[in-house]
Amino acid sequence: MLDRLAGFVVRKRLAVLVVGLLLAVVGGVASTTLFDKLTAGGFDDPTSESSRAITALDKRFGQGLPNLTLLVTSEGRVDDPSVTAAGTELTRKLGDEPGVANVSSYWTTGKAPQLRGKSGHKALIMGTVTGDDTTSQKRVAELADRYEGSRDGLEVTFGGYTKFQRELLEQGQKDATTGETVAIPITLVALVFIFGSAVAAALPLAVALVAMMLTMGLTWILASVTTVGSLAASVVTLLGLGLAIDYSLLMVSRYREELRSGLAPPEAIRAMLTSAGRTVTFSALTVAVSSLAMAWFPLQAVRSMGYAGALTALLSGASSLIVLPALLALLGNRIEKGRVFRRRRTATAGGAGSEAAARSVESGFWHRLATTVMRRPVPIVTIVTGFLLLLGAPFLGINLGMPDERVMPASSSARQVADTVRAEFDSSEQNALQVVAPEGGSDRAAVGAYAKRLSELPHVAAVRTATGTYAEGRQAAPPDQRYARFASGDAVYFSVVPETASADDADRLVGEIRSQKAPFEALVGGAAATNHDAAAALEKWLPYALGTVLLTMLVLLFLVTGSVMLPFLALVLSALSLTATFGALVWVFQDGHLAGLFGDFTPTGNIAATIPVMLFGLAFGLAMDYQVFLLSRMREEYELTGSPTAAVAQGLERTGRIVTAAAVAISVVFLAFTVSGISLVKAYGVGLPLAVLMDATLIRGAVLPAAMRLGGRATWWAPAPLRRLHSRYGLREEPAAPTPRRDGDRALTG
Repeated sequence: MLDRLAGFVVRKRLAVLVVGLLLAVVGGVASTTLFDKLTAGGFDDPTSESSRAITALDKRFGQGLPNLTLLVTSEGRVDDPSVTAAGTELTRKLGDEPGVANVSSYWTTGKAPQLRGKSGHKALIMGTVTGDDTTSQKRVAELADRYEGSRDGLEVTFGGYTKFQRELLEQGQKDATTGETVAIPITLVALVFIFGSAVAAALPLAVALVAMMLTMGLTWILASVTTVGSLAASVVTLLGLGLAIDYSLLMVSRYREELRSGLAPPEAIRAMLTSAGRTVTFSALTVAVSSLAMAWFPLQAVRSMGYAGALTALLSGASSLIVLPALLALLGNRIEKGRVFRRRRTATAGGAGSEAAARSVESGFWHRLATTVMRRPVPIVTIVTGFLLLLGAPFLGINLGMPDERVMPASSSARQVADTVRAEFDSSEQNALQVVAPEGGSDRAAVGAYAKRLSELPHVAAVRTATGTYAEGRQAAPPDQRYARFASGDAVYFSVVPETASADDADRLVGEIRSQKAPFEALVGGAAATNHDAAAALEKWLPYALGTVLLTMLVLLFLVTGSVMLPFLALVLSALSLTATFGALVWVFQDGHLAGLFGDFTPTGNIAATIPVMLFGLAFGLAMDYQVFLLSRMREEYELTGSPTAAVAQGLERTGRIVTAAAVAISVVFLAFTVSGISLVKAYGVGLPLAVLMDATLIRGAVLPAAMRLGGRATWWAPAPLRRLHSRYGLREEPAAPTPRRDGDRALTG
């Protein structure tokens, strides 16, 4: 198939480039309105009990969870007559706004103490912006433009969950642009050093830009028919740039190698596609499969990143397989134009049969490293594995949570309001859980008895419902007109106020309420319940996601290696390469070590539960990417030499420079994630380069050669039926020309 693709692209190169350019332009134009279609949030399970509680609250009571908080600051005290009048008027005006419901404030609730700051100069206005995420986020932006700032002697700052979502979306758009601005010029400089030619260096970037615009266009279509989270844009931008450069590096290097061996450009393109092209195809599939495994999780933010990662990988691979060969066919031998400096030529595939080429390969750095490692495999694999496990040790102390306003930079108004509320207000009332009974509320005796029982639970300060307020198992206040909102027909709901704002206490309280026997169906909702259910969904679906990745990878790795043992070894080594990533995730972003090195973010003492899941989905695919590069070339060498040790040493030498270059280039791109103002995104900027670099250095240079030396010929073994299957369907690289068998064991035997 790739052979036929090579012939088609060479013949129709101009048509391929014109169509590719037109599609990229269309995708680029569509991407200008992409962020209008994306939504922030998506960290909840829409199938959970908490989501059903929110739906019932809206349907039966016309109420939503409070998602808007206005922090009002005055020079005078909030109880002064002038401040009271201004605050009351502001509350009234906000309540009259379309799309805003349930507005209340310190001044309209009988001066509730939990809405008054400790200093006496700050108070809160609470409300609900109605509509879906997209509608409410746009509405809160309009309201902030009208009401935020100084008015009538008051300083008003907007916060709350919907404002947080809006700012997350805006910051994501800003970060995507900044990331591109930082990554592209630095990567171009790195590529010039790698290739030594300005023309060759420009090709991977050109392909990357085409792939990114195509992916943005398809993401725009996807966002038009389903909900796509804002973090997906960062994945498309930087993962697309990184993967396309990665794949193009491999392809261009193989093309230049074939030209140096004496092939004409059309034959070099064919050889490139039927060898490196197979590796790129498989690599794109591995990243896509790892990303798509995230579709098992019902959280939209996780699913969105999975869809974006899969689209990005497939289109980056397709661009490298179609657009890049067309560019090479157009350039021919001119790929070496714009030579910046001369590089000493290394051995090529075409010259591998000569004695001089063999000596050149055997004197290379990676060949010498592999032979050194394979002479002492046991101590080396033990030391390096122990070191990697040590780097991953902090992950044992991970404390999972869910993202809140603290993931935003200090300049975020939602972050500022949340920090002020935590520091100066009794925020337990704002963290109340809503227990909704869609039916059975007409039995007031049963309602009161259930409320009393809930008020006896540990960490419950009060329970409010249609029959009054309850505390410590007794009625603390009788019902009056203020309690009418808790009942609607035969439906009733309960507001359960925790004693503290502790997230751990609130999480335990969710479980305790659900364990209570209720006289009617009772659905527990609220922020703590949403987080509880989201974490439970991640835990529930994680085995399915892992199973999908592992099973698919085993099949694909067998197709590329023809071995029974190597797929399992590759999976173990890829997982091992992630230890440093997950250790750093906890050490930096949870515990706060070296936090200042990565810009403006606040360690919160926990890690959003979605980060390890999403990071694994992306990083595992990337780690497998380099395993594929190595194993596919080692398979080629093994078929030529019949020697397992020569296959490792010579395969590592022939891929050494280009895999190192690819790892550096993609790490430069991923490091651009660290310029983000969102700590969730910064975590990818630290974690992904670590995974790539660990895999491209310690795993490739030490653990893999040592493990394969210990396995010997058994490493490449497969039973006869599977050998026949691989012979027919295997994704093997095909060398451009037959090469005599080499005695590759010389380096090990002396």
